[in-house]
Amino acid sequence: MARIAGVNLPNNKPLFIALRSVYGIGGKNAEDICDKVQIERTTRTKDLSEQDIIKIRKLIDADYIVEGDLRKEVSFDKKRLIDLRCYRGLRHASNLPCRGQRTHSNARTRRGRAKAIAGKKG
Repeated sequence: MARIAGVNLPNNKPLFIALRSVYGIGGKNAEDICDKVQIERTTRTKDLSEQDIIKIRKLIDADYIVEGDLRKEVSFDKKRLIDLRCYRGLRHASNLPCRGQRTHSNARTRRGRAKAIAGKKG
């Protein structure tokens, strides 16, 4: 089992799909990593040699911010916005969408489950 950036990569998936399980690596970055270390994208994770895994680890450590460091950076960015008391910061603090989405009829994932209000219809 390949372990990269503290994450166990799924064994039976192609490398460019398995790399996406690392926080901070999406589709484009995964394909770029495969190209830079010169490993076929469709190679299954279980078929990687120890040398290939080491190459991938070194590349990710050198060129990408992933997992804990990225989570920390994102949380500091949110904290900075909240401390500034700007509009986006206020939206983050009150757990509402901050990019202009409507909240009258949507945003359930951000606002939580709907609460029934007594006597309200329509």
